[in-house]
Amino acid sequence: MREIDSLDELYRDIVLDHHRSPRNSESLESPDAQGEAINPFCGDEVRIQLSVAGGRIDDVSISGVGCSISQASASLMGEAVKGKNLPEALAVLEAFRALMQGRSRSVDGAAGEIDLGDLMALEGVKRYPVRIKCSLLGWTALEDALKDLGTG
Repeated sequence: MREIDSLDELYRDIVLDHHRSPRNSESLESPDAQGEAINPFCGDEVRIQLSVAGGRIDDVSISGVGCSISQASASLMGEAVKGKNLPEALAVLEAFRALMQGRSRSVDGAAGEIDLGDLMALEGVKRYPVRIKCSLLGWTALEDALKDLGTG
């Protein structure tokens, strides 16, 4: 097996794992911010709740329904922003959007590209323009929640 095939399989496994077993799916008792995004074309939905302590995202709740891409991306997003301060979370959001649009993941003020870790498993989605909206749905909900906090 070629190395690129192994990498594709690993990425596919990460996406399927997050779809089958979404992380941070328990509702928060008293969130500091909430966001929601709905794709009217396919009916996918993502809701996010954030708890913030000391300027950091202390806890995340992700819920929704939809295709494997939208739900896995939202689950991966929750893992990526948990523990980050609000500007860092916004930088990850901007870098992921840039990845989906085929642009550099460099964000103003950052040295080099933002490391997206397991989120790179979704990089292949950009080859399918109709699925990009699916991958960005949870991120739109996150942006809504960050605006609720006065950021973004």
